[in-house]
Amino acid sequence: MSMPKPDPYDGGMEWLEASTENCPVQRTLDVVGEKWTLLILRDAVNGVRRFDDFHRHIGLSEAVLSDRLRKLIAAGILKTVPYQEPGSRSRNEYRLTRKGWDLWPVLMALSQWGEAYALGPEGPVLDIRHTDCDAPVRVVVECSAEHSTLTAAEVTARLGPGARIRS
Repeated sequence: MSMPKPDPYDGGMEWLEASTENCPVQRTLDVVGEKWTLLILRDAVNGVRRFDDFHRHIGLSEAVLSDRLRKLIAAGILKTVPYQEPGSRSRNEYRLTRKGWDLWPVLMALSQWGEAYALGPEGPVLDIRHTDCDAPVRVVVECSAEHSTLTAAEVTARLGPGARIRS
């Protein structure tokens, strides 16, 4: 009988004694960890730029949408770009910044997980494929030496330089 491989994230007391206030997951969730915010980002990645289009497509209230857009702009994830329809007043579009586009793999990972574990019988809403070869796109974890498709059992998590003892 083979023994199960130890959990690579089982840091035991070392992790439990560390303060999580500087945790990048926690700090990221402080910015984008709310359902409506992620749906705004999903739509922005798919080309939605105008307030009315976000409002209609996502179905959230104007007040909540305004608040979330304001927070995404303040965080540097979205920027406003003026536009004007003929005969109408000037308005703003909302466009992803580089920082916003850097969240694309996060959205892809959420979508990939959802397709595996939370998909309805109709199938996915989008079929995302590599433009050059038409293969389905997937998110993988790899090391900086390009060893691709690592599993959690193949990594070691250690406290980093920002770790502090919990007070």
